[in-house]
Amino acid sequence: MFEFKLQMGCLIIISYFIISYVKSTYNPNYNCNKIFDILIVVAPWAIVFDGVTAWSVNHMDIVPGWLNLLLHGVFFLLMDAVLIITYAYMVSITVKLEGKSMRFSVFIPGIISVVLILAFLKDLYYVEGKTTNYSMGTSVIICYTSMFVYFLMIMVLLALKHRTLERHQMRSFISFMALDLCILVAQIIAPEILISSLLPVVSLISIYVNFENPALRKLKEYNDDMVIGFARLVDKRDGSTGGHIIRTKEYVRIIINELMKRPEYSKMMTRDYIADIINSAPMHDIGKIATPDSILLKESSLLPEEYDAMKNHAEVGGDIIKEIFKDMDDPEYQKIAYEVARYHHEKWNGKGYPEGLSGTDIPFHARIMAIADVFDALSARRCYKEPIPLDKCFKIIEEGAGVDFDPELVEIFMDAREEVENYYDSSLNSTSGINSL
Repeated sequence: MFEFKLQMGCLIIISYFIISYVKSTYNPNYNCNKIFDILIVVAPWAIVFDGVTAWSVNHMDIVPGWLNLLLHGVFFLLMDAVLIITYAYMVSITVKLEGKSMRFSVFIPGIISVVLILAFLKDLYYVEGKTTNYSMGTSVIICYTSMFVYFLMIMVLLALKHRTLERHQMRSFISFMALDLCILVAQIIAPEILISSLLPVVSLISIYVNFENPALRKLKEYNDDMVIGFARLVDKRDGSTGGHIIRTKEYVRIIINELMKRPEYSKMMTRDYIADIINSAPMHDIGKIATPDSILLKESSLLPEEYDAMKNHAEVGGDIIKEIFKDMDDPEYQKIAYEVARYHHEKWNGKGYPEGLSGTDIPFHARIMAIADVFDALSARRCYKEPIPLDKCFKIIEEGAGVDFDPELVEIFMDAREEVENYYDSSLNSTSGINSL
């Protein structure tokens, strides 16, 4: 049994994560990643065959040569597959591969490796070590080389697409991959130690912990729902159905998608920054919770003193967010949410509120929010007005370039006009359906 006790331990560890994952995702509505599902099937078998070959190579007196060869061939292919699937998973969450040919390209090095492993499998031979026997030969070298190549491909992918991952995910996943690489190098240098079964364990756990943990995904969904629910509660106070926060969030998303197409904004548009802006958008008017109903629901024009009271919602909103998220371990999100709430009524020419900031002194995310907020305020029905036709709404935004809004962001918003119109039409249809119930 000594030959495969490490593999038994690895199977126990990996079984815990697989059982936890399956139990948590046993729901037809749960959106599982199919590539990860493949990994949780392949990884345990790689460990099993690692243990089987560790035993068979030490009992060649009772194991037929052809069977030993077959077992090693399956083991090499499964170990190769673990790294291929890990790479395919990372590609799936960082790069949009369109078309079968592009998706197929991910597996080309692996396919070449598989063909070569099978072609040279007959040359496999066994070495008698001090504590255990082990296999050597061209197939072994090809398998290790393929795994090493995929490690390098994963690292290059992370270097090129690091902005598409959240900071904590990036740091943690690189740590796991570094550990995997150390295991592989140690196995290559000292083949007698037989620790390759650790590779599938580390690969699977690294993806589970950083990306596929159902508990963390559900917690994030609950947090998002809580923010949306709180924002809806505030939004309904001014006679809205809560649609304003949903629509402005979507307009922010559309602007960001357009920004991501521009090379000059690529460094800024990290996954963290994008998520923080989009998740902050629903809370931009949270300060209205402190605005009296007599002002918030007034159907006629506001008096000067009433308008001053209304303007306080920006400053109050920032203070509320500071208080709510003061103990949060993500200071960057807290900062963005605070600035979106406080500064989304600042104007490019410095005539906004609450601080009269101008130009690039206004935080970039607040400038994005300003366009989304004003466009929806113009195009939606409010208690004091009917919706303004879309053509006029776009014209007002365009005329506000360099006066009320960042001129570059206005240009970007206008470039996304078709997408904005499509979303506006769909939101109208959705609202009509709700109202007809």
